[in-house]
Amino acid sequence: MNMNHVGVKGWSREHMAQLAGQDIPDGSYVNLGIGIPELVAKFVPQGREFIYHTENGLLGMGPQPAAGAEDHELINAGKKAVSIVPGGSYFHHADSFTMIRGGHIDVCVLGAMQVSAQGDLANWSTGAPDAIPAVGGAMDLVAGVKTIFVITQHTTKNGDPKIVAECTYPLTGVKVVSRIFTDLAVIDVTEEGLKVLKLAPGVSFGEVCEKTAAPLIAPDETSK
Repeated sequence: MNMNHVGVKGWSREHMAQLAGQDIPDGSYVNLGIGIPELVAKFVPQGREFIYHTENGLLGMGPQPAAGAEDHELINAGKKAVSIVPGGSYFHHADSFTMIRGGHIDVCVLGAMQVSAQGDLANWSTGAPDAIPAVGGAMDLVAGVKTIFVITQHTTKNGDPKIVAECTYPLTGVKVVSRIFTDLAVIDVTEEGLKVLKLAPGVSFGEVCEKTAAPLIAPDETSK
């Protein structure tokens, strides 16, 4: 399956999700944010098992059911129909957040409006007077989950960089992001700065730099 858009440089949304799935350790308890992160559930590497958690009260979330087979009382935090795997469990919303705040979730995959060079995340509001706040569980997730991955397009629809030196939007969390997956590159947040681990096919390091408003460390030759 060719996951790249025909005639367009960079990875598709599905390929970005697949790359994130490859970096989640076997046996992890995983929370998926709304949007592109939801696609990660489709890409569990062979030989691994992830236990999916959704903050509205389900551990053991399964894939989206076939059309006509939905249980409308079984949804994820994005109000989309899901299934439940054998051994899965339902619980109160408060218990779900106790799991998050107690450090019991290993990996969370979130979308982003902005990510800073230090790993600060802004993903709930632009801060504009007419912006609709959408905090959801993100602030609890970035504070309580051990590892935070971000999946996002590298730039906005207007071409503005989403990876910046300092976030200008209201923050969700400070120094919380470990790794960023975009349509152009996979980037680690390190003490030395933003380290490019992998470039999308047909995309050069220079092109990624041009579309990033923060300094980048070039990938190793073997990882390009």
